[in-house]
Amino acid sequence: MAKVIILGSGAAPGVPSLSCGWGDCNASNPKNIRTRTDTYVELDDTKILIDTSPDIRQHLIDNNIKHLDAVLYTHAHADHLHGIDDLREINRIRLHEAYEEQGEVAYHHGTYNFNNLDKLKDLSIQCYAAKETAKVIRKRFSYLLSTFLSKKKNVFYMPSFKLNEVKGNHLFYVNNIKITPIKQLGHNVPSIGFVFNDGEYVHISDFKSLPSSAFQQIKVRPRLLVIPLTTPFEQRGHAGFDMVMSIIEKINPERAVINHMATECDYEKIKEKTPDFVEPAFDGMKIEW
Repeated sequence: MAKVIILGSGAAPGVPSLSCGWGDCNASNPKNIRTRTDTYVELDDTKILIDTSPDIRQHLIDNNIKHLDAVLYTHAHADHLHGIDDLREINRIRLHEAYEEQGEVAYHHGTYNFNNLDKLKDLSIQCYAAKETAKVIRKRFSYLLSTFLSKKKNVFYMPSFKLNEVKGNHLFYVNNIKITPIKQLGHNVPSIGFVFNDGEYVHISDFKSLPSSAFQQIKVRPRLLVIPLTTPFEQRGHAGFDMVMSIIEKINPERAVINHMATECDYEKIKEKTPDFVEPAFDGMKIEW
């Protein structure tokens, strides 16, 4: 069983946005309510999060996600990155479970018991990002990147991440899941997508076009493709509807989901323009195969 959850389906301002309100979106349709984008992927019991939007805390609570094997980052824009600190709760869950395995209590009367922490397994979260994104994470969130044990006396620093740099078209594994980062072109910061298991699942993030090398990494027909459409019209750093549909046609997935939509993208109007195997995303959307 494989599962993908579109935790948030909106672009940076969300829908409704502070400046534009509902824009072109029908306010009476709950599928037009969009928080910022991040995505949960579960393949063969391996649990992976793609990006950490500023809304990630509520997304994890709403979907009862308490365990992660890895976090993948597509790029360093705030709407894809700046919820990273909220993953401290994943660290804390790991800490509690590690103590429970030893028959001990980790948290008591507002304090943590660290007496035997040195005996525990590494509780850090594995994160993967391209060089440019990793550089930004190190600059903005350096306090997250110390090893878990080195901060054991200060609960404020409980979040702990091991940052792994990845390169376009160079595969890596999370458990037994094969992941190949793919280069994306034209966004206003370097951005990558991810191909899982040679194409079983393909996740494209903010882009304006894709190089031929990206398509070469997709070696089987995808069961699912997730692709962004910020606005129906092409704009600086983002592909428009025609480009998105041409990419979908070229990749030829069994199912495609259009994600990362701003106030210009009404759910029903986008749905009317797409063939049956393509549909717009909405917050909490679950896809299984």
